Amino acid sequence: MTIDAAQDQQPPDESPFVLRPPTIADGGAMWRVARDSRTLDLNTSYAYLLWARDFAATSVVTERDGEVVGFVSGYIRPDAPHTLMVWQVAVDSDQRGHGLAGRMLDHLADTVPGVTSLETTITDDNAASRALFGAFARKRGAEHEEIALFEREHFPDEGHEPEVLHRIGPF
Repeated sequence: MTIDAAQDQQPPDESPFVLRPPTIADGGAMWRVARDSRTLDLNTSYAYLLWARDFAATSVVTERDGEVVGFVSGYIRPDAPHTLMVWQVAVDSDQRGHGLAGRMLDHLADTVPGVTSLETTITDDNAASRALFGAFARKRGAEHEEIALFEREHFPDEGHEPEVLHRIGPF
């Protein structure tokens, strides 16, 4: 049994982590967590504030001792109303190993009304994200399809790796 599996078996009232929708007050912390991850594309702090306000129903933060230590930002695709598009997943480095990213994905899949599939994009060199979403698909017994979406030439900035669309569902 892994540490994550043992902690997943803790009764919810013993977990030090609280999962909840973000508020505007969390936007700055989401920006900090993304910045400190050193793997995500960092957007402006303004973007995270807007996200916390406008997409709170399809996003989640994890709090420990009153501090935001992780988040998943997502939205419902306008042309696919049963599909949750996950934009970013981040957990503070000192909070990794607790299965928080997986818990946040499960939380959104279980609480966003009408969602039957999930999409995200991942660069080929991001093994952690590939493993996270692969495990999510297996846990739910869902199909997991990978499709080239954004090629290097689509990005205006130099050096951006292609983003592969991961489509998981139905679940």
